[in-house]
Amino acid sequence: MYISLDQPMGACLLTHDQRELAVPANLRCTSDDPLSVRLVFPACASLDGEEVTWVFARALLEQGLEGPADGGSVRVRPHGPAHTTVELRASEGAALLRFDTTALRRFLGRWATVGERVAAPVAPVRTIGTQRTSGPLGPASRRPPAVRRSCAI
Repeated sequence: MYISLDQPMGACLLTHDQRELAVPANLRCTSDDPLSVRLVFPACASLDGEEVTWVFARALLEQGLEGPADGGSVRVRPHGPAHTTVELRASEGAALLRFDTTALRRFLGRWATVGERVAAPVAPVRTIGTQRTSGPLGPASRRPPAVRRSCAI
């Protein structure tokens, strides 16, 4: 049985000049890859007008809620008592995004509940936090998001 958990989530893009811009995002876990999280940005939030998906280890997100976690091109760490930052790095540039920690915990908790029903075998994670570069998530889908609005998070 295929199961997918999707949660729309707002994020703030933290710019180098101390501005904060709102970015729509969606977190997704699926039963066909239960150890990974997909962070999806819609076409309106990307530099090239196409949906952007970053795939990284769910364990990286879990660890990053408690302390700094480095997965190579994705870094996650607490940002004060109520927020968590996710840094996405690619050859095109980098993006530092701030999320509400409670919303991230809620998403992971929901997946833990749903994941109990997932019958997919658990495979060991070879490298925590690296992006997948084969299949539909090729280099163009790894670009950091572009944004155009102010942030209220």
